[in-house]
Amino acid sequence: MKRVDFPSPVTSLIGELKRLPGIGPRSAERIAVWLLQSPKANPPILAESILVAKETVRPCPVCGFFALDAVCDVCDDPTRDDQILCVVEQATDVIPLERSGSFRGRYHCLGGKLSPLDRVSPEDLRIPSLLRRIESAPAELEVILALGSDVEGEATANYLAELLRGRNCKLTRIAQGLPAGGGLEYADDLTLMRAMQGRRNI
Repeated sequence: MKRVDFPSPVTSLIGELKRLPGIGPRSAERIAVWLLQSPKANPPILAESILVAKETVRPCPVCGFFALDAVCDVCDDPTRDDQILCVVEQATDVIPLERSGSFRGRYHCLGGKLSPLDRVSPEDLRIPSLLRRIESAPAELEVILALGSDVEGEATANYLAELLRGRNCKLTRIAQGLPAGGGLEYADDLTLMRAMQGRRNI
């Protein structure tokens, strides 16, 4: 008896969905079936949105954030503080910082982090353009390293700290510790250590 499976167009759709980050085989099947059967689904609009985003959005040549025009909205904003430069791993890291409303300076997206296992070296990151921005600044900048606290993030932060030492900048690192609403019993040793080291007067 012949085994029945999805028709080939559906199988192809599932295969493409599985390539998306965080989407496994079962999730890909559920999404594909929903797109085909749900009255709420609108595949032509979804396809058009993907195509328009792919064709119109590009990395900002200055900072690496998402841009529609010559530069992104952050680089185009004259009210930003030019003396503070926040270095992040990816363009997506800018969004939570902006939503918090806690930062009004400029950004620099590295486009990744050092990871020898994934064959990501300093040459693969936007480090030369970072150095040019710092060296061409008219006054000393504060460079905030807002990188992850995983092994690769730490390695990237240490590499940049060595590289930028003695240049036209003052280096700082975002504080790390307990999340808001988090209890001590749920924190790991490294988080607790950083929370203790980063304590301040009240």
